[in-house]
Amino acid sequence: MTQEELDALMSGDFDAVEDEVAEFDNLEDEEPTPEAVKEINGQAAESTYRASSSGSWPPPPPDDDHKIVHQLDNVTKESEEKASEIFDIIDKIGNELMEKEEAVNFCIETFENNVKLFTNLGEKFPHIQSFQSAKQQNEEAQEKIQEVLEVLQNSGNDLMNVMEIMQYQDIHRQKIERVINVMRALSNYMNELFAGKIDDEKRVSSAVHIHGDNSTEDVVNADDIEALLAQFGTNG
Repeated sequence: MTQEELDALMSGDFDAVEDEVAEFDNLEDEEPTPEAVKEINGQAAESTYRASSSGSWPPPPPDDDHKIVHQLDNVTKESEEKASEIFDIIDKIGNELMEKEEAVNFCIETFENNVKLFTNLGEKFPHIQSFQSAKQQNEEAQEKIQEVLEVLQNSGNDLMNVMEIMQYQDIHRQKIERVINVMRALSNYMNELFAGKIDDEKRVSSAVHIHGDNSTEDVVNADDIEALLAQFGTNG
């Protein structure tokens, strides 16, 4: 109700007031649209709100995308799960490298025996050139397989370094969990600090207009209208 309509009420123009009350009642009877419901619940802001460090107002809606502890819990959970998967993969690769390293060592031992064999044969039968060629081929193969062994050993060492580095990921997860615990402790403390003996639904509702307000001076709610009508009815 505007100031003009309130003046009309005070001057005894009940027709204008009744029209205003009827219009108000019709608005109350109307079913709210889905868009209106979203706005009331703060869901309209949810679809457009973007976190910013500029301190923009209003603050983010309290949905799952903006609940800090909820998000941090998800981060630590997903981080732990992914770290476990990575450790499993590293462990599998490490075991395969160890198996291949054993196979390579067997090949190295075989080439060493071949070199000794063809060396003895070459000394006993120096006129047979194939013994010398076979010895040379086994020596070359021995060098190549030794390089393969070094690559496998270096890869195993790299995997150990990766696992060592992954330990820091677990430390970071623990740090986040410590932050969560501090935030929850602060939240519980604030709730206790601002707790009251009176339930919120039992408290007296706030005044519609307080002296100094700039935006509520001409506002009159339905209870005020009914009280004014009752007062005029009594006076009549």
